[in-house]
Amino acid sequence: MIDSLIGFAVLLLLVAVKMPIAFAMGLVGFLGFGVLVNFHAATAMVATVTYETGLAYGLSVVPLFILMGNFVTRAGLSDELYTASNAFLGHRKGGLAMATVVACGGFSAVCGSSLATAATMAKVAMPSMRRYGYADSLATGAIAAGGTLGILIPPSVILVIYGIMTEQDIGKLFMAGIVPGILGVICYLGAVKATTMLNPDAGPPGDRMPWRERLIALRGVWGVILLFVLVMGGIYGGVFTPTEAAGVGAAGAFFFALARRALTWVVLMDILVQSVKTTAMIFSVLIGALMFSNFINVADMPTALTDFVSGLDLPPLMVMLFIMGVYVVLGCVLESLSMILLTVPVFYPLVSGLDFGGAMAPNLVLIWFGIIVVVVTEISLITPPVGLNVFVLKGVLPEVKTSTVFKGVTPFWIADIVRLSLLVLVPAISLWLPTVMAR
Repeated sequence: MIDSLIGFAVLLLLVAVKMPIAFAMGLVGFLGFGVLVNFHAATAMVATVTYETGLAYGLSVVPLFILMGNFVTRAGLSDELYTASNAFLGHRKGGLAMATVVACGGFSAVCGSSLATAATMAKVAMPSMRRYGYADSLATGAIAAGGTLGILIPPSVILVIYGIMTEQDIGKLFMAGIVPGILGVICYLGAVKATTMLNPDAGPPGDRMPWRERLIALRGVWGVILLFVLVMGGIYGGVFTPTEAAGVGAAGAFFFALARRALTWVVLMDILVQSVKTTAMIFSVLIGALMFSNFINVADMPTALTDFVSGLDLPPLMVMLFIMGVYVVLGCVLESLSMILLTVPVFYPLVSGLDFGGAMAPNLVLIWFGIIVVVVTEISLITPPVGLNVFVLKGVLPEVKTSTVFKGVTPFWIADIVRLSLLVLVPAISLWLPTVMAR
């Protein structure tokens, strides 16, 4: 246990001095494994982890979903989503911000990346909100918060990686993310409503569109609906596995972009290069995390932590509150993927051993925990000082102060706390669809 804590301290120190998290985890994992076992075994462990991770069939879903998201982004689907949402919501107070949140939710359903969702929707929604005199705080807050839905609403790369690390059914994880994702959209709409009630000038109403124009606007979103139904419907119905679904989704997104004449050879090459870069980054962090995980397993930290918590005889809810507190603190200094890869190997053996009684079946505990982890991670994406979505917006909108964006996201992370509380207290919100799927 002491060896593990020393390893964590060294890791955080390396991150503090700006060493890339992938190399920091890999280095600490290698040295720790070498000290506890021997360095010949540590060298063999590095080779084995790198080779097996690179060839893992289950992980092939990651580049395919990334490719799918890049094709959809280049196809200009975000514009149609925002136009359709604006047609139904734009005439309300804060309606353009509400339309942005709904469009982010729809875009997340085929993108899977929070950062890409936030960056794309900033370019689409910000000009319209500025034209109607929206406060920069509300406008950027809605975009940053809406972007966080990208890691929860399936297909989600984060859920794929969590499922592989904990050996859980990725299809069930995807199903478990749908209702909490919709609940997130509803909570964010409530946050916009509360903001405009306190300050009506922050989100003045836009123009009301006639029903004929609203129905015409809906035609542009058929691509999102078709891709989502194709991918998720195929998984739910058992037509194909998540990996096959990712391939079908990537192919469908390619033909969709091709039909919209959004592809040239130059654009196609750029999409492929960006997909490779993102995949390489994710795999590098994953390989480093697996090395670090091997070290803490050899140091027996998960077992020691489980025995320690069992000795305290705390109710499962208290244990979960402690774990969420750790995630909130780590979210202030680590980005989302690194945080999940760093902590899941430590916490999931502990959670799998908790007795929740009749609240949920034992085989669904880790499915529920995965959704809780992702929602807590969503909160870290918009909270200071390392809210990555905030800094993505700052890069896209350099004229907006970072403090303005953090001010704007405050109502949204409060809404996230409400949603997180509901998901913890009522597991059925997350587990209803996976339970139905199992039948």
